[in-house]
Amino acid sequence: MPKSNKTVLNSALNKKGLAKARGKSRRLAMQAIYQWQMTGDSITAIKQQFLDENNVTQFDSEFFSESVSGVASKISELDPLLEKYMTRSVESVDPVERAILRLASYEFINRLDVPYRVVLNEAVNIAKEYCAENSHAFVNAVLDKVAKEIRVAEVHPNKSK
Repeated sequence: MPKSNKTVLNSALNKKGLAKARGKSRRLAMQAIYQWQMTGDSITAIKQQFLDENNVTQFDSEFFSESVSGVASKISELDPLLEKYMTRSVESVDPVERAILRLASYEFINRLDVPYRVVLNEAVNIAKEYCAENSHAFVNAVLDKVAKEIRVAEVHPNKSK
């Protein structure tokens, strides 16, 4: 039985709502990761602070929480991956850019349900919003290379690992 126009419209609205909620989650996750990088405070306490201070109906709190915890727990995997495509250490990168790079790399590796183009686009948009004028170009260049390594089948469907 074909889907009605109303069903298709509701599905599109739900996807748009999810995309907006995920976008908000990524921005909050980047801020939480930035705070963790700068303060060294407990990741659990930082996540709770963000959950307490923000309306959880306006973002995907599960996605936020998993992303923040994931970056913190996989830092020893994420940083060497990023450094392969940079001319400097991750620690020397602007802290906001560093948080964006770590978050997007985590997503490339652990959130295969999110298309790499979405991850890349969101990271670039966050860099445009929160970083210095041309930082988004650096973020884009590094993450494009990371995506080509991590998401080979998705970036180049005709190539195999």
